[in-house]
Amino acid sequence: MRHSYSCKGCPYDNAPMESFYASLKKECVYPVPVFENYETAAAVLFEYVHAFYNRK
Repeated sequence: MRHSYSCKGCPYDNAPMESFYASLKKECVYPVPVFENYETAAAVLFEYVHAFYNRK
């Protein structure tokens, strides 16, 4: 991991993470109306990130 030293408000620093969060929300979070509890949400998100997203 490397610290970003660009100027404040630079849109290029957050672009990769914003893209990841958009994909995560559209494909994993929004299809489920409500998670039963924190552990269920954590398990679903862990499965998505490690089994699905990292394979692409």
